[in-house]
Amino acid sequence: MTPRAFESRTAVHRSSARVTLVGELDLDTTPQLSEAVAACLAEQPKSLCLDLTGVAFCDCAGLNALLTARMSVLQAGAEFIVEGIGPQPARLLALAGAADILPDARIRQARQHPATARREPLSPTTRLWSPLG
Repeated sequence: MTPRAFESRTAVHRSSARVTLVGELDLDTTPQLSEAVAACLAEQPKSLCLDLTGVAFCDCAGLNALLTARMSVLQAGAEFIVEGIGPQPARLLALAGAADILPDARIRQARQHPATARREPLSPTTRLWSPLG
């Protein structure tokens, strides 16, 4: 299966902006996200919505770009909204501990999954493996 070509679409209407992403958000495509956010912020919106409905895959570079976009929007004094985070990006964000930074219902669901649940820290006396069984 051939991955969809990445594209970003921007729309600014009155005091709100929207960046819609489609495709895989990875090392090769993160510059497009940064450019789209910068273009919207140049219009000085009061809020910017990042629509990730069309993003099926996000790697660590994509996660970094999302966090950088959030920081840029907040530093510009605008509200940052995220919508449509799919299962794989939601799982990545939950594993990275970004569920509270980029809140979306799917991230909260992924954080509830047993594989991503936070565990209590190990005490100094906890043995992970013993040669004696």
